[in-house]
Amino acid sequence: MNFLKRLFSSSSPVASAAMKDVITKETASNEIVIFSKTYCPYCSRAKSLFASQFPSNQTKVLELDQMQNGSEIQSTLASMTGQRTVPSVWVKGTFIGGNDDTQKLYQSGKLNEMLTK
Repeated sequence: MNFLKRLFSSSSPVASAAMKDVITKETASNEIVIFSKTYCPYCSRAKSLFASQFPSNQTKVLELDQMQNGSEIQSTLASMTGQRTVPSVWVKGTFIGGNDDTQKLYQSGKLNEMLTK
C-alpha cells in the first residue's frame, strides 16, 4: 500500500502524467473549462462572466477544493501553465489565464472571437 501511495503521490511522475491526462481530456472535450475553488472570489467573477455573457456555450467548472485530487491537479496546472493560482481558464483547449486575463479578453472582444471561431 505504501508503494502505491508513493507511486501516485503528487510528486511522482506517474501521478503528474495522470493529472496531465485529466486536464488534457477535460480541456479537449469541453469548450470552456474553469479550474476553480468554491471560496475564491476571482473564480466567482470568471464563472459569472461566462454564465452571464456566454450562457449558450458549454462550460465545465471543476471545483478543485471539492475534488480528492484537486491539489494534484492544481500543481500540474501550475507546471503546465506557469500560473499557480485559480481560476485557470481554458477556451477550446487553450489556456487563456486567470480572471484578470479573462476579463481583459472579454473587454477587448477577443474572448467573443475565440468562442465564435
